[in-house]
Amino acid sequence: MTRRAASADTRETDDGSGAVRRLAPHARRFLARRSGVLVRLALWSLAETGQAFLVGHGVARAVDQGFLAGDTRQGLLWLTVALVAVLLGAPVIRGVFAELAGLTEPLRDGLVRHAVDRSLGPAAAGGPGGTDRAAVSRLTNQVETARDSFAGLVLTLRSFVFTAAGALLGLLSLHPSLLVVVLPPLSLGLGLFLVTLRPMAAAQRRALAADEALGDHAARSRAALRDLTACGTGPAAARRGAELIEDAAAAARVLAGWAAVRTAALGVAGHLPVLALLLAVPWLRGRGVTAGALLGAFTYLVQSLLPALHTLMTALGAAGSRLLVVLDRIIGPERPEPRPERTRAAEAERAGGLGGVRAPAATRTEPALAAAPRPAPGAGGGAVAARATDAIPGPGDDAPDLGGRPADRARTAAVELRSVTLSYGVRAEPVLDSLDLCVAPGEHLTVVGPSGIGKSTLTRLVAGTLAPSGGEVRVDGREVTGRPPAELAALRVLVPQEAYVFSGTLSDNLTYLRPGASRADLDAAVDALGLWPLVERLGGLDAPVRPAELSHGERQLVALTRAWVSPAPLLLLDEATCHLDPAAEARAEEALARRPGTLLVVAHRLSSAVRADRVLVLDGTDAVCGTHDEVLDRSPLYRDLTGHWQGGPARRR
Repeated sequence: MTRRAASADTRETDDGSGAVRRLAPHARRFLARRSGVLVRLALWSLAETGQAFLVGHGVARAVDQGFLAGDTRQGLLWLTVALVAVLLGAPVIRGVFAELAGLTEPLRDGLVRHAVDRSLGPAAAGGPGGTDRAAVSRLTNQVETARDSFAGLVLTLRSFVFTAAGALLGLLSLHPSLLVVVLPPLSLGLGLFLVTLRPMAAAQRRALAADEALGDHAARSRAALRDLTACGTGPAAARRGAELIEDAAAAARVLAGWAAVRTAALGVAGHLPVLALLLAVPWLRGRGVTAGALLGAFTYLVQSLLPALHTLMTALGAAGSRLLVVLDRIIGPERPEPRPERTRAAEAERAGGLGGVRAPAATRTEPALAAAPRPAPGAGGGAVAARATDAIPGPGDDAPDLGGRPADRARTAAVELRSVTLSYGVRAEPVLDSLDLCVAPGEHLTVVGPSGIGKSTLTRLVAGTLAPSGGEVRVDGREVTGRPPAELAALRVLVPQEAYVFSGTLSDNLTYLRPGASRADLDAAVDALGLWPLVERLGGLDAPVRPAELSHGERQLVALTRAWVSPAPLLLLDEATCHLDPAAEARAEEALARRPGTLLVVAHRLSSAVRADRVLVLDGTDAVCGTHDEVLDRSPLYRDLTGHWQGGPARRR
């Protein structure tokens, strides 16, 4: 079990006494402010005491003073009294529910206010920009659970107290010996039930914590699928998920065990008093207990006392424990997020699920490429097509036979696509159709095109995280499809738009892809990418990093610096600078272009295309590649995009 799971388990082994101590002052203040409602609720409940008393007493008198005495009229009269007592229960319940709203609705409103203040208070006070993933659960599911559990608990507790009082008074009025027989097994079952309350609450807390941990892991993994695949940490995340599933199953088994003990307690309290009363009939008759009194005692047990006790035990065991746990999570002390294991595999699962503060829009002076209009599809169904007869020119075009001899670095293309086709379905139109591309070692290529045209698909194909429907993708002369993640990581680094930063030190993040990097290498990378302001703000390279406290732009700078440090010869940037201002973006791209190796960038601004050695335009019907000036002359779409970026029509040169 990981340290995170262990700490959670330690925290959740509280048997409930701590939560009771924390919640008791809040409960006292809440109830003290509603004393009038409690008094009216008690008055309505007193009628329930009278009802329980009259039902059993009427049956006993009907037998002893009526039917056994030969007075049928007297017997029917007492049965009528019992019937009227039962019928009067309806207006009593109506009055109880009317007063109950005076407790449950203020509780719900107070919990909602507290949950909102707890979630928004730190942000309003200028605190860290982290997201509170539990806020939605507290405002919806947990608040409603607390309201419903509180209402059920008040109803059952009130009903048991006043019904039991009426039934026990009735037994005492019939004959004191009846209490001697009934109370011991009743007390035994109730005591056994009370013994299970604390361990049951602890088991429920552990089950809830395990369920939340599993849900959090699933949400993080779903948001970080691209990072998990690119970094080769998917198996580690899967193993962590399996551990959390096993933890949740173990917590459920413990909870089921205590539920079995509780069921035994219900059996003892619910059936043993009746059995004891039956076995004690000869002894009771010898002490002068009449037949009517015995029948009245059975009526008290079966109609009033045991149903109320069963309802109470069920409510305390389910609603009571649930209410205690939920209230402690809503109004209890803040639980700081535990620091996860500092292993590469454990950190990978946290990718992609942490929020941040986006850089102000005013710093982004150039409009995004994604806003550019998409051209009408032409022949080929909108797919990007570059046939072998119009293969995209590139520095590697004149190199003989680039496939399969990586040892000859000078003659091996850094990236080569041979008639690559990709479709997301058998009958779907291809996103890329017979695309040929050759990128020379050390070249800086920028890919542009409208949103949804296939730019990210191209980077995923080159990174080896997506297999083509047809054709061949090679990096450094080696086919990437089906290659193990460790080998792919040595060939390329893919930096997606949502940057992957994990909890750990800044140095841990920067050396993630090159654990043996020296401090001089890190200093050079930080200087090249302009990361020193963030380093100084955090307190140095060895300072801890909490991803939720970084803006989107800062996380992208960390990811780009990590890519600079990595030994991979090919860098793939999929709009990896979209949250940086133009100056920071230019500095980052220029630094990465100077780094030994090849750079392929999915452009977010025109300046990225201008800085590149060549530009690849994907336009839905064809693919055009060349220098900025060449593509500007050959591609109408590129001219449109350039005009869109610059805020006006581009001049054809």
